Amino acid sequence: MAEPAQPVSDWEGFDFDTRQVHAGEYPDLNTGLRVPPIALSAGYVFESFDDQVDRFAGRSIDPIYSRQGNPTNGVAEARLASLEGGSAAVAVSSGQAAISSALFTLAQNGDRIASTASIYGGTRILFGRSFKRFGIEVDYVWDADDDAEWERAIHPNTKAIYTETIPNPRNDVTDLRRIAAVAAKHNLPLIVDNTVGSPALIRPIEHGANIVVHSTTKFLTGHGAAVGGAIVDGGNFDWNAAQAAGRSYPFITDVKPGLGSMVDRFGPGAYARAAREAVVNDIGPSLSPFNGFLLHQGMETLSLRMERHVNSSLEIAAWLEAQPEIESVDYAGLPSSPLYDLAVRDYGLASNGLGARTGSVFGVTVRGGIDGARAFVDGLRVFSRMTGIGDTRSMIIHPLSSTHATFAPEINERLGITPGLLRLSVGLESPRDLIADLRTALDNL
Repeated sequence: MAEPAQPVSDWEGFDFDTRQVHAGEYPDLNTGLRVPPIALSAGYVFESFDDQVDRFAGRSIDPIYSRQGNPTNGVAEARLASLEGGSAAVAVSSGQAAISSALFTLAQNGDRIASTASIYGGTRILFGRSFKRFGIEVDYVWDADDDAEWERAIHPNTKAIYTETIPNPRNDVTDLRRIAAVAAKHNLPLIVDNTVGSPALIRPIEHGANIVVHSTTKFLTGHGAAVGGAIVDGGNFDWNAAQAAGRSYPFITDVKPGLGSMVDRFGPGAYARAAREAVVNDIGPSLSPFNGFLLHQGMETLSLRMERHVNSSLEIAAWLEAQPEIESVDYAGLPSSPLYDLAVRDYGLASNGLGARTGSVFGVTVRGGIDGARAFVDGLRVFSRMTGIGDTRSMIIHPLSSTHATFAPEINERLGITPGLLRLSVGLESPRDLIADLRTALDNL
C-alpha cells in the first residue's frame, strides 16, 4: 500500500484564507495534538555546552529564554508574517510595545522620527512623553500630500517615517504609496500601524511599507480578551544602501567580529532579528504564551470577522449619516467621503456593495456638542461605553475627554477632535439591533 500523503508544512503560495488557519503551525511529535499547544516554559534546555555558547554568541537562532521567543508565540509570528507578506515577525506584550520596540531598533537619543499628524491619540502621547524623555523627537506632517511639508519634517538625523493605514477616530485613510515614495527618496524605512486595517483589508508592504506594527489586542485576536502587539519585517528595505547614504542603523548594519552584521546573517529578516535581540530581549516586553495562543487562534477567523465588521459598519454609517441629530460621519468607506476614491483604490469594495472596506472604526459628530455627546452615550444599551476597538462587541468613546484629553486645544482643533465627536467601533452584533440602540440614544438629544 502507498504511504499516506504528508501534511503541508510550507504554506507559501496558498490563499489568504488558508494561510490564516494554517501558517506557522507545527506538528506535535509527542501526542499528535492538532492545535499547537501553549508552551508554558520560561527557558529552554541546551543540547550541549557548545550549543549554549553558540546561542549566546548569536550563531544559533534557537531561543535562550522566553523573553526572546516562545514556540506558541512563534506560531502567531509566522502566521502574521505570512498574512502581511513580510519576512519575519516579532510578538510583544502590547501595541505600544510594538511601536516602541520598532522605533527603538532604529532611533536613539538625538534622533528624529517623521510622522503623519493624524495617528492614534495614545501614540501621540507615547511620542510626546516617553520618546521625548528618551531624546527622540517627532516631527508631524499635517498634510501628507504636501511635498514641501515632508521636506521640512525630514532631517539628517531622521531615522524613519511613521503612519497608520486607517487613523482613529476619524477613519481618514492614508495614501501609503505616496508616503512610501517620500520614504524611498530619503532612504528611510516606512513604518505603518495596520491595527485598524488588518491584513484582511490592506497589506501595507504591498504598497511600499517596510515595517508593519499591530496592536494585536484588536482585530487580530478579535475578542478583547488578550493584550498583545507585533512587529512585521517587510524584508524589503536596503539597510546597507541607507547606511551608505548617511542613515545610521547600528543594530542592523554594524559588524560583530566573527559574526558579521545582522544583514549578513539574516538577510531579509535582519530588522526583525535586530528588534528581537537588541530591543525586545533587553527591555523585556515579552508576550505571554497564553496570549500568543489566543492571537493565533484569533487570526484563524480574521477575514470572516473583518467582512462582517465592514459590512455592518457601512450599513450603520450610512444610516447615521441620514439622521437629523448627526452633524457628520467621518468614514472613508462611504461614497460621500472626500477620501472615497482612495479608499476604493486601496481597500476595494465591500461585499454588500455599500462602500469601501475601510474597517469598522469611525467618527460620528452629534448635535449639541459635549452635552449632546453625553446624552447620546448614556442612552446606549448595546454599545459598550469603554476604550478599545476591534472587539466582537460594539464600543463607543468620547475622544476629547479620554484619548485626547491631554492635548492642547489647538492640536485637537487641527485633528478635528471636537466636543461632539464620538468614536464607534462596530462589532459583530446584528446591525439591526445596533441601529435600534443608536436610534434610542439619539432620541435623548
